[in-house]
Amino acid sequence: MSDKTPNLHVAYALKSPEDNKRLYAEWAGDYDEGFAAREDYQLHIQTARAFVSAGGQGPVLDVGAGTGLCGAVLAGLGVGPIDATDISAEMLDQAMRKDIYRDAIEADLHQGLPVPRDSYAGIVSSGTFTHGHLGPDVFPALLRAARPGAQFALSINARHYEALGFADALDRMQGDKIENLTLSRVPIYGSLAVGPNKDDEALIALFEKS
Repeated sequence: MSDKTPNLHVAYALKSPEDNKRLYAEWAGDYDEGFAAREDYQLHIQTARAFVSAGGQGPVLDVGAGTGLCGAVLAGLGVGPIDATDISAEMLDQAMRKDIYRDAIEADLHQGLPVPRDSYAGIVSSGTFTHGHLGPDVFPALLRAARPGAQFALSINARHYEALGFADALDRMQGDKIENLTLSRVPIYGSLAVGPNKDDEALIALFEKS
């Protein structure tokens, strides 16, 4: 199998922003029909529904938007306007073709977000906080972009929630920077998924900016 075919194990092995850019540039054209369809990917649906159920509304920033899977669900649920941010220009190009986003923001969150402070009433991320992608060190950039009271819905791979410091980071922020933190465990893939990762789970962290 070519690395240009979406492959979960290749994604989990990513170590740097440059690795992310290179791989997702190769994946962009085939991501929806390749990885998402073949693996019965469901996390974007779970995350969008959790955001809406918590009362989330726009304007929303879709963090690590990729090809726009989560944004499409949000738009279908009546949420908007939605902006997309991702490190991959090629992924954002695919996302913008869905005609659901107001704007596309190419950014490495380790370097911050090029948006004004307090820009968004909601921050959503599906499938980005996992091994080889982003860690909790980018939370301050997301909080800066969010308005006081903004609703967050962040999916975090359950296997890495404590090991990579997400649990500690959210615990430290409670009261001072965030409030009303709840966690729900959801399957990442549907019943049609096969392979060693078919039973993987994520935690969806719901909270508001203080």
